[in-house]
Amino acid sequence: MSRQEIEWLSTREAARQLGITTRTLYRLIDGGQIPAYKFGRVIRLQQQEVDAFVQGARIEPGELEHLYADGSGAEEP
Repeated sequence: MSRQEIEWLSTREAARQLGITTRTLYRLIDGGQIPAYKFGRVIRLQQQEVDAFVQGARIEPGELEHLYADGSGAEEP
C-alpha cells in the first residue's frame, strides 16, 4: 500500500493562504474549525485539511440574502 506524502504548512503559511492573520488562524484551530498538530513547540497544518476547510467555508447561492434583502424583492439601483 502506497502512503501519500503529507504536505505540512506552518501557521504563517496557512494564514497567508487563507488571507487571515495568524491570530485568527489560532482562533479557528482552538475552536476546532480547522485541525492542527503540535510537534513539541511547533504547530503544523496539513495542506489537504486547509483545502478542505476552504471548501467547507464556501457560500452557497442565497445564503447571504439576509444581508442585502429589504423585504420588497426588488434590487436597489
